[in-house]
Amino acid sequence: MSGKFEITNMDMKLGATLKIKGKVANDADGFMINLGQGPEKIDLHFNPRFRESTIVCNSRDGNWGREQRENHLCFGPGSEVKLTVDFDSDEFKVKLQDGYRFTFPTRLGSSHLSYLSVQGGLSISSFEFE
Repeated sequence: MSGKFEITNMDMKLGATLKIKGKVANDADGFMINLGQGPEKIDLHFNPRFRESTIVCNSRDGNWGREQRENHLCFGPGSEVKLTVDFDSDEFKVKLQDGYRFTFPTRLGSSHLSYLSVQGGLSISSFEFE
């Protein structure tokens, strides 16, 4: 389903891994995956932007923080997406389907994440926590 996928009562603890698989809509400009406590408190905002050929990561605690950009896209409109996110005390470790890895700091100091949302042009086919 493209549009919005949301979980508001999950319990992702430090050390856990989230695996997401999906398909990008043919007409998508990008999509967003948010992990945190809710829509106003987002520990990791993962936002591939196809027109800019970049992935923007950020955090939000009422206001957005400073963006981190990764100029590496291995997916686009119409493609499959597979990614994993490891939740550690100091950083999120993101691994893309082609093996590319990067980190994003855990700026808000959360020890668990209760909120997951996927918005935009990504249809989720599966997700799991390890």
